[in-house]
Amino acid sequence: MTVLYFAWVRERIGLPKETVETTAATVVDLVEELRAREERYAMAFSDLSALRVAVDQELTEFDATLDGVREVAFFPPMTGG
Repeated sequence: MTVLYFAWVRERIGLPKETVETTAATVVDLVEELRAREERYAMAFSDLSALRVAVDQELTEFDATLDGVREVAFFPPMTGG
């Protein structure tokens, strides 16, 4: 699947996107796999309350299933102004 990173998440990880092979069943499982990769991922995903996630371009929660998913995006909360 393709994993996209936006704003400070992208800055901490150092990539705008990557293709990830995963056995994760949910988004939170995917986050745990990414955290275990190396320190930059652990830093980016250290506080999930500061992140939002979209699965196949639809906002969702971290307990969302990844069955059949092609794209996951992580980004900070948006504010209006």
